[in-house]
Amino acid sequence: MGRTLPTYRNVLESLISDWSGFRRALRAQDKERFDRLMDKARRHAHAATYDVRPDPTYSMFMSILLEMEGEIEELKKRTERHDQGLAD
Repeated sequence: MGRTLPTYRNVLESLISDWSGFRRALRAQDKERFDRLMDKARRHAHAATYDVRPDPTYSMFMSILLEMEGEIEELKKRTERHDQGLAD
């Protein structure tokens, strides 16, 4: 009988678990940041499921980068709105 491959979500949780030693060594505030980064990776697990790669770490980091890009874009928009308000 054939073997069942783990889902990307399971692989992602395993990758996050692999980083547990790194996380343990962080200061409390950095642990919170680390956890937020991993949550960003989880938000795009559905997309990574469709983009099968030999090394799923690439999908994890791309998901994090995509979330961060969205946050930067939102901050730029807020800054522009704030600057326009000051110019009036």
